[in-house]
Amino acid sequence: MNSDNLGVGFGMTTPATMAGKVFLIFYGLLGCAGTILFFNLFLERTITLLAFIMKAYHQRQLRSKGLLPPMIRRQSAVTDMAILTGWKPSVYYIMLILGIAAIIISCCASAMYTPVEGWNYADSLYFCFVTFSTIGFGDLVSSQNAAYTNQGLYRFGNFVFILLGVCCIYSLFNVISIVIKQFLNWVLKKLECRCCPRCRRGKMRTGRRNAITPGQSRIRRNQVFADGEGPCDSDGEGRRLSGEMISIRDLTASNKVSLAILQKQLSETANGHPRTVCVNTRQNGFSGGVGALAIMNNRLAETSESR
Repeated sequence: MNSDNLGVGFGMTTPATMAGKVFLIFYGLLGCAGTILFFNLFLERTITLLAFIMKAYHQRQLRSKGLLPPMIRRQSAVTDMAILTGWKPSVYYIMLILGIAAIIISCCASAMYTPVEGWNYADSLYFCFVTFSTIGFGDLVSSQNAAYTNQGLYRFGNFVFILLGVCCIYSLFNVISIVIKQFLNWVLKKLECRCCPRCRRGKMRTGRRNAITPGQSRIRRNQVFADGEGPCDSDGEGRRLSGEMISIRDLTASNKVSLAILQKQLSETANGHPRTVCVNTRQNGFSGGVGALAIMNNRLAETSESR
């Protein structure tokens, strides 16, 4: 796993022949795909470890406050599992921990680059961010001098710092994307709340126009029959004679979507695979996700709903 697979792309080493360029295309497909898989696995294991540590800390806090029984018998462990079922760490704490880890790695790497490469500390920090975020401008490149005191050890340390830094920054970027998604959901929710009164008035106006009451429809039907005109031959004639009364065909057409959803839910329940869909999930265009975003959604607690 070199810097090209990591997506840094400094540009100090490039293929010169056509065979090398063709090889780079196929090697890049496999190498970059494997690197993305490695990053996702690193993110999943990191989030799992942090969630386990934070859950143990949260459990200890609850026990110190008297909300959990003391850990004496096996029944206490079962009670703890029942109480803490579904608990997930906050995305903001994970972002804070990953940010601190990225800063520590960058400071340690800068302390190594400053005396070896001859850069000042600010340029070393700049190089760390450009490299760890896989931007790779190429204005500052490490391991390019001809003579080092211990070149093998320095390159190994450079590789370790770049690998750890890219993994931490990759995880941090994914957590920040979750926070941005929560902010966008919050903005959309506020915009929907502003439009709710207008939509509610429109629905109430439509509901009054298409309202059907059994008593009124029976009275109107009897009035039509009492006049000697008999039952209506068409829906338009029936609506014209009965005023606000609508036909069964229109009622079924208006509820066609609801009936289809109900039929689908009944079918899934009968097959043993009920699908539980949350209202916020249906209305939220940023929920779910694939890859790293799906990992974060499954393992972290989003707090946008509580705002």
